[in-house]
Amino acid sequence: MRVIIMKIFRDNIKFCFETRKLWWFTATSRTRARFARTALGSFWLGFSNLLSITTLGIVYGTVFSVTDFNSYLIYLGIGLVVWNAICSSISSAPILFINNRSNIQNLKLKPIFYVLEEWAFQVQTFFQSFVLVFLVLIFFNKSLFYNLIVSSWIPFVNLFIFLFWFPLIIALISLRFSDFAQLVPIVLQLIFLISPILYRKESLGDLNWITNINFFYILIDSLRYSLITSNVNYYSQFLILIINIFGLILSLLILHFLTKKIPFLV
Repeated sequence: MRVIIMKIFRDNIKFCFETRKLWWFTATSRTRARFARTALGSFWLGFSNLLSITTLGIVYGTVFSVTDFNSYLIYLGIGLVVWNAICSSISSAPILFINNRSNIQNLKLKPIFYVLEEWAFQVQTFFQSFVLVFLVLIFFNKSLFYNLIVSSWIPFVNLFIFLFWFPLIIALISLRFSDFAQLVPIVLQLIFLISPILYRKESLGDLNWITNINFFYILIDSLRYSLITSNVNYYSQFLILIINIFGLILSLLILHFLTKKIPFLV
């Protein structure tokens, strides 16, 4: 079994590397086409996030009687941008293979190609949004840039690995159970409401334990904490990495065994 897993993992890594220019290019083309006729282009991604952060910051800052608005705006801004990346990746997952039905049935490309393309598209979207928001937040805390370079690379790696394997599992489940696609946005909305993104963790009171089992929030908070404080809980990051590696292997195994069936399931 170990030999089979290693072979599947090695073959997929090899395919990813050999086709890297192709799936990155197609993802980039999607990004360009998205704003083809706009004057500001991808700037709209960052601008829309800044507008949301400012509006929510004012409203919830007032509701929760925030005393240090600058620090709250940074807390909210980073959390919201990371959440949007997670939410967007998972929301698009149920129809990932459906949207590529024609190519899957008529081309000889492995299904993982479309997973890589979608992942690259989501990563590009995240960076286009994150960069503008981050540049604005630096005005409120000059140390953010230093913290980004020194302390945040491990949480970023964990985030990007998660954005690959978890949506892939959602996509594969949705092939078998069509109703699952209707459940995903409902669950995401509930997770957003119980995740300390718009509010501080302490506001949950006795329900604080929820954050310890909320993997989405753990990813968001570890990245946000490293950016704001320059501190990294390496033990926690190591555990997250182990979970990510397990999830990655599991998702690739499921994809491998379903590869020949996918053209008949889409």
